Amino acid sequence: MNIRTLTAALLAFLALAVPATASAAGSAGAVVFSKSTAVEKDVVKGGLFAVKDGRLNQLTEDPADVEPAFSPDGRTIAFARGGDLFSVRPDGSGQRQLTSGPEIDSAPQVSTNGRYVVFERRAGVGAPADLYTVGATGGGLRALTSGANDDREAAFSPDGKAIVFVRGTTDAADHVNDDLFSVRPNGSGLARLTTTAGVDEFAPRYFAGGILYSRGESEEGPAAYADIYTMRRNGANLKSLVAGVGSAYVEDVSPDGHTLLFRRDQGLWVTHIGAGRARKLSQLPDGSKTTSVFSPDGRRVAAFIAQEEVEQLMSIDVKTGRKAELADSFQTESGDSIGPVIAWQP
Repeated sequence: MNIRTLTAALLAFLALAVPATASAAGSAGAVVFSKSTAVEKDVVKGGLFAVKDGRLNQLTEDPADVEPAFSPDGRTIAFARGGDLFSVRPDGSGQRQLTSGPEIDSAPQVSTNGRYVVFERRAGVGAPADLYTVGATGGGLRALTSGANDDREAAFSPDGKAIVFVRGTTDAADHVNDDLFSVRPNGSGLARLTTTAGVDEFAPRYFAGGILYSRGESEEGPAAYADIYTMRRNGANLKSLVAGVGSAYVEDVSPDGHTLLFRRDQGLWVTHIGAGRARKLSQLPDGSKTTSVFSPDGRRVAAFIAQEEVEQLMSIDVKTGRKAELADSFQTESGDSIGPVIAWQP
């Protein structure tokens, strides 16, 4: 099946991006996202934006800029623009092009050591993806996977020694099935982690004890469903983590690798991975779309909630559930296209 798309109507916030030197321990960091607005016929404005302490700031001015991803030290943001990858400092300076060519490059993720970026490359719109890496300052392009399979949703292990990803394979009946694989950052050690005919695995994340992921039907629509499972890094010791009461979809894992953030039954929930009961952080309006991410210290969650023409960007305290708007002065406009990626500065 095709990857379960992250919500398209996302994030409504901007803010003052902190300089790299301000991202030391204890700093809240900026929350970054993309936004474009149709001003008039054939005229679109937008770019990358950030929000911090209720203040808004525009980092780039190209409406094609999407999918921001911070380096682990918070000093660089990798992003996609018109099928190529770029990087920029958190204050909007130092813009640099990382890839070029006729292919479509997307979904950048900066490595744990900050030296390179893994991303998806397609020959054209709708074509299957292969995984590639490129140096964080450009150069050193390397293919990690190749072939007719659709490889996507890459995520780094905390030690940077492995990458888990989704591979879509087509069987003789032309049915596409999504399973999880892993590979080393140099392209060696390709390993299949799941083999489940008729069921998809998607949204993988590493946690302190291995890998967790959503399992079910990954395609959008009334047939979509998911539970959440865990396994060891090698695919062994499969266990159910969240199942049985409504579909559950992975949102994020806390930086310490011990807490899961997920969506279920029009709510945002957290649970300690491996023990304890899940706890609802926030009720979501019926029919709303959301995306959310942990803060670098794991104490808060940034959540963007969109319902028809009403959008909110809020911070939620994980311990108390207390909510506060991150950008109360932000106003969306008719024709806005926001997200779908939120990145919180380390």
